[in-house]
Amino acid sequence: MSLLRALRLCLVARPRRCPRRGLGPSSDLPFSVMHLPLPPTPIRLHPSPPPPSLPLRGPALAESWLHKQAQKEGWSKAAKLHGRKTKEGLIGLLQEGNTTVLVEVNCETDFVSRNLKFQQLVQQVALGTMLHCQSLKDQLSSYSKGFLNSSELSELPAGPETEGFLKDQLALAIGKLGENMSLKRAAWVKVPAGFFVGSYVHGAMHSPSLHNLVLGKYGALVVCETSEQRADLEDLGRRLGQHVVGMAPLSVGSLDDEPGGEAETKMLSQPYLLDPSITLGQYVEPHGVSVVDFVRFECGEGEEAAEAE
Repeated sequence: MSLLRALRLCLVARPRRCPRRGLGPSSDLPFSVMHLPLPPTPIRLHPSPPPPSLPLRGPALAESWLHKQAQKEGWSKAAKLHGRKTKEGLIGLLQEGNTTVLVEVNCETDFVSRNLKFQQLVQQVALGTMLHCQSLKDQLSSYSKGFLNSSELSELPAGPETEGFLKDQLALAIGKLGENMSLKRAAWVKVPAGFFVGSYVHGAMHSPSLHNLVLGKYGALVVCETSEQRADLEDLGRRLGQHVVGMAPLSVGSLDDEPGGEAETKMLSQPYLLDPSITLGQYVEPHGVSVVDFVRFECGEGEEAAEAE
């Protein structure tokens, strides 16, 4: 009996065995270990391949389409506003090397003329005119001067980095700003060695993105001949330009013209703007330069006369 009792006690004290999935029936793991929860099987997430990059052609086409739509809307707006008076605007003066250009772009109100987008349009017109002048292959023995009217300006290319013509840029600006506008006129002067161009813009403000473009309501170019290039010629040229803007001469005249009468419209015989006790000719002569030509632009000039007619 003692042997049988001992055997029973041994069987009771022995840990239970239990087969486990994945383990053979002969597994010797104790019950307490075999029933521990298994850690979750990690799920391996494979990252999705990145979306294919948009082809460059897609954005370029979209941008071109948007530009054409804006241009189309601008032309439509321009047609509706056509005929409305454009008395305001800006004069733009641009000098590069031996070439100087004056342009006039008009709008309906002074408020729009102060808008950056309108000023950018004037800049594009000045650059387009400058590129046109620089493309002219001429051998300069003397100075050359030229003018472009509204239709000629409109057909000039907008520039190497801009598609289309200046008339397209005009339509875009009309569409954005909602006023009638016009590319009125341009003048240009090219000079060889021995000449210089004086310039002046009244109420001048510089273009925000083109340092050598000056904007204002009046502008003048004065072509002078000199035997030597001196540092003071720039200041002299500015004073001559001031005189042309303020006194509005119709011709240069000569140093022999007597003051008074018809000579009042001749530049050299007019009282000098900054010192009326002498004539402009008397002011210029000691400086050793000869005034040979000039161009004067006044913003909105001629509109009043056209209305009267």
